[in-house]
Amino acid sequence: MKYAIIIKIDILRLFMDKYVPPYDITEEMLEITSEITEELGKLSNVNDLERLPRLRRVNRIKSIQSSLAIENNTLSLEQVTDVIDGKRVLGPESDIVAVKNAFEVYKKLSEFDPYSLDDLKKAHGIMMGGLLLGAGELRTDSVGVFNEQGKVIHVAPPQEMVPELMKQLFDWLSNSKANMLIRSSVFHYEFEFIHPFGDGNGRTGRLWQTALLASWKPVFEWIPIESIIKDNQEEYYRAISLSTAEGKSNRFILFMLGIIKKAVSELARDTRNHQSHISNQIKALMAVIEVYPMSALELMGKLGLKSRVAFRKNYLQPALEAGLIAMTDPDNPTNRNQRYYKI
Repeated sequence: MKYAIIIKIDILRLFMDKYVPPYDITEEMLEITSEITEELGKLSNVNDLERLPRLRRVNRIKSIQSSLAIENNTLSLEQVTDVIDGKRVLGPESDIVAVKNAFEVYKKLSEFDPYSLDDLKKAHGIMMGGLLLGAGELRTDSVGVFNEQGKVIHVAPPQEMVPELMKQLFDWLSNSKANMLIRSSVFHYEFEFIHPFGDGNGRTGRLWQTALLASWKPVFEWIPIESIIKDNQEEYYRAISLSTAEGKSNRFILFMLGIIKKAVSELARDTRNHQSHISNQIKALMAVIEVYPMSALELMGKLGLKSRVAFRKNYLQPALEAGLIAMTDPDNPTNRNQRYYKI
């Protein structure tokens, strides 16, 4: 493995002015991309994802917790949720800061230009703020990746090569005509190989593949690909290692395509399940409630209801629990001036 890494670095030195990531598009890749596209088609037919804020929120939190857990963050899904909700959590301060940072950068995902190196640096600056001196700046030192036994499993290119390598990688990214499923996976692998930052490369690489996919199909912003990677963490690192040993990213591309396919399928399933639990009463409420605050009496009038008890039991409470509507004063649910609005 060590010799394969050295050979690839030597190749990079020779072709710095025209480096193109080496990979082959195989029949297997094309078959999986076709299957993913078909799954995305099914998902687009389930057009209520925008009406399922709770599912979107859950998936966003899963993405954050999973990506950080891969980097040995100790906080559980429940703890990450509490940190995001502003609750006090007992845990390492650096782990808590990492969660807050990740939440901020994922919130800005749609604002980043995924073809911009400057935006990538901005994202890393947010992701690693308070955790890494020089967050958001390309590294100026050599880095290596070690396993638990202290054995070197990856030697990144020398720091003096990093600026030009990243420029070349983004040039390729902007000009490539490859399917985005393949292109984003190639970028992810090459980014991890270059290891452009002093720390936080793993979480940033996973974030940026999501950013690229979301620029192609916006639904990817809510697909927790990182969660599936975490469940297959050993295979994730093996795919990176094998790609490096073979001098091309085929293994990693195939791995990521399989991960993406599973993540898309699971979101389609979860979306259908959430929709199946939305009663006719909730649908009726969502048809009359507005984005501006409305009182219970106003809503009952629009629905033609007279029983407060029935309204709260069959309409209001289920919609609140589903995360479809919110209260103006959530800390005081029984406030007589309480108003409700569509999220």
